[in-house]
Amino acid sequence: MRKILYSCLALILSASGAAKQMPINRLALVTRNNPQITAFDSLSSLSVGNGEFAYTVDATGLQTFPEMYSKGVPLGTQSQWGWHSYANPNNYKHEETLKIYDFGHGRQEPYSTEFKEDGRQKGASSWFRVNPHRLHLGIVGFELGRNVKATDITNIKQTLNLWKGNIISSFTLNGKAVQVETVCHPQKDMIAAKINSALHPVVNFRFPYPSGGHCDDGCDWTKNNLHNTTIVSQTDHSAILKRTIDATVYYVQIQWEGKAKLSEKQKNYFVLTPESDNFAFTCWFTSEKQIAKQPGVAETILAAGNYWTSFWKRGGAVDFSACKDARAKELERRVVLSQYLLAIQCAGSTPPQETGLTYNSWFGKFHLEMIWWHQAQFALWNRPELLDRTLGWYEKAYPIAKEIAKRQGFDGVRWMKMTDPSGIEAPSKVGSFLIWQQPHLIYLAELLYRNHPNAQIIKKYNKMVQETAAFMYSFATYEKDKDRFVLKGAIPAQETLRAAETVNPPFELSYWHYAMNVAQKWRERAGEKRNQKWDEMINKLSPLAAKDTLYLAAETALDTYTDIRFTSDHMAVLGAEGILPKCKLVRNDYMKNTLNWIWDNWNWDQTWGWDYPMTAMNAARLGEPEKAVGALLMNKRTNTYLVNGHNYQDDRLRIYLPGNGGLLTAISMMCAGWDGCKVKNPGFPKDGNWNVKWESLTPMP
Repeated sequence: MRKILYSCLALILSASGAAKQMPINRLALVTRNNPQITAFDSLSSLSVGNGEFAYTVDATGLQTFPEMYSKGVPLGTQSQWGWHSYANPNNYKHEETLKIYDFGHGRQEPYSTEFKEDGRQKGASSWFRVNPHRLHLGIVGFELGRNVKATDITNIKQTLNLWKGNIISSFTLNGKAVQVETVCHPQKDMIAAKINSALHPVVNFRFPYPSGGHCDDGCDWTKNNLHNTTIVSQTDHSAILKRTIDATVYYVQIQWEGKAKLSEKQKNYFVLTPESDNFAFTCWFTSEKQIAKQPGVAETILAAGNYWTSFWKRGGAVDFSACKDARAKELERRVVLSQYLLAIQCAGSTPPQETGLTYNSWFGKFHLEMIWWHQAQFALWNRPELLDRTLGWYEKAYPIAKEIAKRQGFDGVRWMKMTDPSGIEAPSKVGSFLIWQQPHLIYLAELLYRNHPNAQIIKKYNKMVQETAAFMYSFATYEKDKDRFVLKGAIPAQETLRAAETVNPPFELSYWHYAMNVAQKWRERAGEKRNQKWDEMINKLSPLAAKDTLYLAAETALDTYTDIRFTSDHMAVLGAEGILPKCKLVRNDYMKNTLNWIWDNWNWDQTWGWDYPMTAMNAARLGEPEKAVGALLMNKRTNTYLVNGHNYQDDRLRIYLPGNGGLLTAISMMCAGWDGCKVKNPGFPKDGNWNVKWESLTPMP
């Protein structure tokens, strides 16, 4: 009788449309995507972290074989505060990196750029490009014996337990098993490791000199004489090491449980030798010597577990387990792992570099045009506090951004492209001429407001929103004879175009239209009047240039479809309706024609990881869900996702976090849609194979 009643109730609910989706089993969703490692592989290293600090390990659970991984996904120990500069004996000044350009704005404009000719300006630009650079804070690994190689280690089993935020590793050496648990404290730049083994493996602490390399692990092991590590205090169960690298000083606080001895093996090289089968330690990297009690191992493991369980229980979730399409399982894996990677690598107090806190790219500096790709997803996945934590950095950079705009004759603030926590603009022959990083502050602040509309958000960000828009207005040039505003004198997101030749790149035009409208809304929310001059510009921005019903890479790029410069790198035109909502500058039929042409003809082997989600977002808005899914899973090198979830690009960029962030942004939009969208799961085909379940996602603008 009970079964009959339940069946009737189910039929009634189904018929009335009142049936609701059962809550997603988040524990099952997350844990079925835990990475599993069974062998040494330079591209399969795993990380723990908290957004401010990350520590990456090999198959032993610590950083035992860093040389093996240096050309793969390196075994980094990096933080948001850990930076270093070489000495500046020539007393280079940043103004010596400036070169004058005339882009037709009615004046000469100085840009911080790179110089080819030998001389003082080349020296200055080279110095400021390299300095400061992010530090590798130190290797913490096993000391397994002089002649032990990775091939001597067998029975490797390693799991990253995403739900608890720990790495569980086991292996055998010389017939003896070793078990290791590795975690990162959720609020401190500290790792904890619990080790069980009759082998009594020694733990080493090795410290490199910075390499200053453009793209590497940041370690120069040949300059031991240029830095020092000293023990400043020691007890039977703890020690504090002081690191001195030129003018940079930081501390490493080690605390252990069980009988062990810390000794200096050689300069900048210490070993901790346990005397029991069960051994545990914590290692805290800090810019200042800590006086407060250091958390113990059990306390750290508990804190990490509580943090990560809470992380997965709140915010957005997408479950692909009910999908019939064979591609769904891989898409789910990428989505789950990307959430973890972005939370540990990209959710700190400064914007993240493109390789996060794993290894250095572009000298460890971060790129502000990438902050949207890293962090828009935090707001869309209902974790706005992680975006807010980073976005506050703009206040620190504000004075320098104000000065950049002033020296070039513009109003407001011009946000730099490549920089570091200080906000100093790194000289670049490309980056200094980009402008698409400019509206990101407005877009991201709007996402925060949409999550929690309140006066506090307006108060916190309105000044920077208005100053950002003031630059955008003054940067646009009014052409009286055509009664329109144009954008010129900039390298667009499609970086194969040149600043001196490019007029009206389509994505930037659409972004100007969107962001200036949002800035006006913020004025009204703050009780201010709309700026009439801004409204005039919004209404008179140039439409997107087209030829033969296809959009061009720029108004000046009439040979778009025959010149390889215009059919490689980022197909940024698709962002004009994808990243951005459709505006009056865009024709849907032309945009759909452009998407189809790009799909069939683009040089896809010359793309980047975020180009695939950008294509997916464009396809979703244009009602092409099969293309949206196909773009996210396109079989191309730069759309490869490693076993650890990282987006592989090439031999130089073995990880690329903007690809991960773009994936999450695209998936959120393909599920929750965008303003005015009435279709359920608009980015997935309606062929019965994509029963995608989701919770707590926020629609895009």
